[in-house]
Amino acid sequence: MKKILVVEDDSTIHNFIKEFLEKENYVVRNAYSGKEALDILNTERIDLILLDLMLPEVSGEEIVKEIRTNIPIIVISAKTSYDSKVNVLLDGANDYITKPFDKNELLARIQVQLRKNSKNNLKYKDLELLQDGKTLKIKNSKITLTKTEYAILKQLLLTPDKVVIKTKLVNLISEDTEDGDENSLKVHISNMRKKIRKITEIEYIEAVWGIGFKMKQNWFV
Repeated sequence: MKKILVVEDDSTIHNFIKEFLEKENYVVRNAYSGKEALDILNTERIDLILLDLMLPEVSGEEIVKEIRTNIPIIVISAKTSYDSKVNVLLDGANDYITKPFDKNELLARIQVQLRKNSKNNLKYKDLELLQDGKTLKIKNSKITLTKTEYAILKQLLLTPDKVVIKTKLVNLISEDTEDGDENSLKVHISNMRKKIRKITEIEYIEAVWGIGFKMKQNWFV
């Protein structure tokens, strides 16, 4: 099931959104502040974000600029000005709906964004991760990944210029196995590197000591 992060500090609106999303069989994660939202995004796999702009600690506008990934963001805000809408869309939000809103319209917009996102392959240099949940293309060759390897690589490719902390990657493993820990993470990444080496001599994944892993930015054959 798709997991949606609802970021809204008004508990009445928050509970209303949570209730009708769960009736539509979505998994809902809740954040009542901008900081709480960023903490969840750093540790969990999220498929779509519903985001208020006027939040405590970190504003919705700052969150849009901060995450810089291909996770679809639908802003739900009481701000109705043209500038507010344009600026947040230019900064990376995918859609904007004003309060009060119709729940059926919101559900339709969610479905559109999830459908669009499912069609986008992730690309980095000569790598292309297909949206079938298992296939990695390197130039004209294909590699079959395990479900967990695919989830890890997808997370790394979402933000190839940033380090993904070990905790977030370990949580991905825990969704698939009962022994999700740092040792398991190292094993999965090692196995994935071996599969890639059979096709190319380039090392695409690098460890950032004590923090996590990232896609290597500069390399030579």
